Amino acid sequence: MSSWYAEKSPQDDIVVSTRIRLARNLSGIPFPARMTAEQRKDLNLKVKKAITESNTPFAKSLNYIDMSDVPQTEVMAMVERHIISPEFAGSNAERAIILSADESISIMIGEEDHIRIQVILGGFQLEKAYEIAEALDNLLYNSLNFAFDRNLGFLTECPTNLGTGLRASVMLHLPVTESSGEISRIADSVGKIGFTVRGMYGEGSKPIASMYQVSNQITLGISEKNALDNLKIITEQLIDKERGSREGLNRVKLEDTCFRALGILQNCRVLSSEEMMNLLSRIKLGISMGIIKTEAMPIKLLIEGQPYMLMKKYGQLEPEERDIYRANRMREALA
Repeated sequence: MSSWYAEKSPQDDIVVSTRIRLARNLSGIPFPARMTAEQRKDLNLKVKKAITESNTPFAKSLNYIDMSDVPQTEVMAMVERHIISPEFAGSNAERAIILSADESISIMIGEEDHIRIQVILGGFQLEKAYEIAEALDNLLYNSLNFAFDRNLGFLTECPTNLGTGLRASVMLHLPVTESSGEISRIADSVGKIGFTVRGMYGEGSKPIASMYQVSNQITLGISEKNALDNLKIITEQLIDKERGSREGLNRVKLEDTCFRALGILQNCRVLSSEEMMNLLSRIKLGISMGIIKTEAMPIKLLIEGQPYMLMKKYGQLEPEERDIYRANRMREALA
């Protein structure tokens, strides 16, 4: 089954992905930071049973994985595929994840909160992603006793997640908006209405390949619907702005930029991760503008070219070896 990044998706000329994340905790159990090993094992089992013993399609479509059985290379590759968080990957505690075959659904057990439901889809699919996440939330709610307060909403370890526990985000490819220097102004504007602009891997990460993550910051005192509606409006405005700016570009200079990037990737023998991402950003722009004709999918190549993804496929590699294998992969895909 294809992964979320390996298929054509709605408005994927600008929107790389849509993600819905829900933070939930069980009542009567300490937050993960204070849990014992036995409590963590018991939590894993409770969540596993709630899914696998349910009379729903999720029981057959989701697989339970004990993270202690997963090689470290694959753990880090999961981060690169945006399935799990870097914090979850770096923990040595008893962790587990429930995952769909296409990896669009992942439920991290024992991260910052007891349960982190995540749905990630390619392109702009806010309503569909939320619908899936809500169905999972309802399933678990019916089987487990969630910690909830009438005034504070769902209780979470970090106070910034109190209330709905919802983080909705879209990943946008904004090369022209970035080159015009408008990202800072946009970040300031959306910040005033409770949204934030971050890099490719969320909080604390830098923007790479002109990709920016826009997500809600406020979870308390606002409904899930309002958060989603506001994010949809912001995203549509950013899409329109980027598309309008692209139409105003000098065509000859744009073609030169895109074809130079294509030429390098078709002929390189050594390729760093950073250079690959920057070049694929230009390829993606060229495809969306009808300049480059190819069946290759830049986002798929970008993810497959990450360090641990390469080692997942080819085995343990030194950095210099990864640069060679990465170049080979790009040449093959763009031949």
